[in-house]
Amino acid sequence: MNKRWSKETRALLQKKKRKETNRFIVEGYKNLEELFRSPLKIHALFYTEKLNALLNENLISSISVVDETTPELLKQNGNLQTNDTGLAVVETPTFDLPTAEELPNFCLALDDVRDPGNLGTILRVADWYGIKDIFLSKQCTDPFSPKVVASTMGAFSRIQTHIVDLPELLRKYKNEGIQIIGADMDGKDIHQFIPDQKSIMVMGSESHGISEEVHQVLSTKITIPKYGEAESLNVAIATAIICDNIKRV
Repeated sequence: MNKRWSKETRALLQKKKRKETNRFIVEGYKNLEELFRSPLKIHALFYTEKLNALLNENLISSISVVDETTPELLKQNGNLQTNDTGLAVVETPTFDLPTAEELPNFCLALDDVRDPGNLGTILRVADWYGIKDIFLSKQCTDPFSPKVVASTMGAFSRIQTHIVDLPELLRKYKNEGIQIIGADMDGKDIHQFIPDQKSIMVMGSESHGISEEVHQVLSTKITIPKYGEAESLNVAIATAIICDNIKRV
């Protein structure tokens, strides 16, 4: 990895540079394995011999810069301190917003979810349950930050994330007949809830829940019944429980 690429790769640890260059980094064996299976465009790949099993001539010929390096350089220029396999510089994908007709039967919307680990886990949960579209408010953490990508375990390559004016978009979908569901302590019991044919599930921030502006758009609210003494649930765990219950219907 030469000085130019070291500088460019380290710069992508910053959100500003990711936005300016429309690029992000992918690190580690599992995430690189999923990346190589995806249609995402790879601009550069830096790897050690431990990644050789995943490399082939077609893959290598499709990447402009391919360079064998050392675990020490991977650690110096990336976010992971245990990365001894590889690091890729990838073009950030963009996705068209689905129309109400194109919208899958069930989608997720996240309102001000700022913890990278939570967002990454939610993407992984969505991938498990076959949810392809997630709408993110502009206050959410960057879905292509290194910490988010690392915690998705490959889901970043399959989920379509849309960064939007969330209240405005939800209002538009609601006016076109889409049910907007909010997770709220005062909502209906999720165990007794049956969603409409097409719905969007809104999960709020870790500390404040759903914003007032989004609350005004909701069609209905649901909650996970509490049986113990815990004050609240982690947003990623709550998302998993809700997805499981809705997917059973």
